[in-house]
Amino acid sequence: MLNAETFPFLAGIPAFALLSVIVALALWTVVIKGFALWHAARNAQPAWFIVLLVVNTLGVLEVAYLLAFRKDKRSYAAPAAAVAPIPPAA
Repeated sequence: MLNAETFPFLAGIPAFALLSVIVALALWTVVIKGFALWHAARNAQPAWFIVLLVVNTLGVLEVAYLLAFRKDKRSYAAPAAAVAPIPPAA
């Protein structure tokens, strides 16, 4: 059973605070892992995809991949508005 005697350094921290930190870390991990996996799959990098899927580092490896190792580092801009072609003059 987990209690204050098992982890004495956690004895003074309220349970709600610990739960909030755990939930925030879990959400961060899911979001950044999904984004990194999406880029690895889109860029046809199967080795990175497998490593990112298997290794859990609370987003550290995912951020390193996104900033340094992905192929498409260009910034994304909104696509230009579609313009109807001008009909030929008669």
